[in-house]
Amino acid sequence: MSAETASTRLEEGLTRSRELEVLERVRSIPEGFVSTYGDVSPGAPRFAGTVLFHGDDPDLPWWRVVRADGSLAKGDRQATLLRAEGVPFRGGRVDMQRARLPGEP
Repeated sequence: MSAETASTRLEEGLTRSRELEVLERVRSIPEGFVSTYGDVSPGAPRFAGTVLFHGDDPDLPWWRVVRADGSLAKGDRQATLLRAEGVPFRGGRVDMQRARLPGEP
């Protein structure tokens, strides 16, 4: 195996590990609460978005991940699911002071 192949496999393994961490954090968000992309992928919120975009697990509560300002990436579809769980809103955004998972910044 070449050094380049070994390096690529290591990078793929690390990326896969990071993906699993993001998915685990999303699964741990309880009903009625939200976390931000930065909460589920500290230092790399766009990575969390990519993982969720490419995910295909129908049981993954993707709708519980919102932008830091409480706005929604998936609009009305996401808002409907969050409201059904009792997540509080202020206008068209999630009320982050009340809905953000306790212990998050």
